[in-house]
Amino acid sequence: MARSNLFHTDLFVTAQKQIKDFLNGQDQFLSGSTAKSTRAVGDAIQDILSDNFQLILGDNLCARYSPQFARRAMADLAFEDSDGFYYVVDVKTHRLSTKFNMPNLTSVERLSRFYEGDKNYFVVLMVAYNVEDLCAVIKNMTFVPIEFLGWNCLTVGALGWGQIQIANSNRITINPQYSRKSWMIEFCTTMLEFYPKEITKINSRIERFKKIREEWEQHRD
Repeated sequence: MARSNLFHTDLFVTAQKQIKDFLNGQDQFLSGSTAKSTRAVGDAIQDILSDNFQLILGDNLCARYSPQFARRAMADLAFEDSDGFYYVVDVKTHRLSTKFNMPNLTSVERLSRFYEGDKNYFVVLMVAYNVEDLCAVIKNMTFVPIEFLGWNCLTVGALGWGQIQIANSNRITINPQYSRKSWMIEFCTTMLEFYPKEITKINSRIERFKKIREEWEQHRD
């Protein structure tokens, strides 16, 4: 299997620093009302990245770039490098003053289909920041494919086929250059444990509503 130079060398570490430095080098871009809203700050950061991502990474790593995605698309922006590897990037922001944050990453079914292509990478770009006066100060930056995230910091939510989530944005485990094959086998094992538990829950809910129906059948109109 061919491997991306971006993520299977130290280039991604350099890219993380470039993204962090670029954001911290921006002129003050928050207003008083924006600074109070975690969502508004996140949207502002994402807009800056969308407008400047190719400039930040350079034309070799980011040979073809598109920030334009439909509302329910898999990611916020995408690019292709000069070797033909295709990256979709899910931008997440985390305000460090919040105690708990459990963001959705992607559908398990959508990821499994996307990773049928060995040159496809689903990338998580996590921006951890504090707001100081009217400035978003970037403290930590994570820019890795999903297979570099350890399963000890991920979970699966019961929506549709299942949604991969970061269990707590304050605790993220990065395993640089981790094998996609190993990660995908762990992913499948996780899902094969997840679905039987969901079946048990559904059966319990079915029994619950059978009892409720029986009780209502005894009621007078």
